[in-house]
Amino acid sequence: MVTNEPAASRIPTAFSEALGELSRADVRKELKITEIPAPARLAPFALALSGDVLENSLPSHGQHGQEFSRTPFLLPGTPLATGRFILLFDPAGQELWGGKFRVVTYIRARLDHEMGQDSMLASVAWSWLEEALAERHAAHHSAGGTATRVISESFGDLQGQHDHIDIELRASWTPEHGEALGSHLSAWADMVCTFAGMPPLPEGVQQLPHHRMS
Repeated sequence: MVTNEPAASRIPTAFSEALGELSRADVRKELKITEIPAPARLAPFALALSGDVLENSLPSHGQHGQEFSRTPFLLPGTPLATGRFILLFDPAGQELWGGKFRVVTYIRARLDHEMGQDSMLASVAWSWLEEALAERHAAHHSAGGTATRVISESFGDLQGQHDHIDIELRASWTPEHGEALGSHLSAWADMVCTFAGMPPLPEGVQQLPHHRMS
């Protein structure tokens, strides 16, 4: 968490309550979340979280898991998808945001060759964001962002060995209600899992092992 104020006691109540809402958010157990250094120039107050979806994961967040502002643990293995969730807060508000809070996200995942060739991939990625926010009833406005298909090719001695296609989503939006920010973190977590090839499942249904990355 970052603050440009000289003393922690000056953290606004609204931002402190927002952190509490995020710590109580309902997050899928496949996503491992840790707190990372927040950007210092985008807003007077900010929180940044990193999330990774791994093949074999256990609950680590929420009522019986890790809370923010504690020492993060290291995660073994290569993630199926990775993401960043940044909450910005400006007590004075910002005209560009249309409010005092702003959520900024980044998600990246490696795709299989067939899916990576889909010309509608970027549109589909943006639809995942809209659907996740709607499903979690995360009211918002002023959403914007970019979805990019990244094709990496190798040459010379490495030719054909490390070619892969990634999808990247960079987006931001303004929450309608600062007291309900947990739903926005939940929606973001759902998005990261969807990018990892783990769509939302009914309660009690277990996700089968998934092999998406080569």
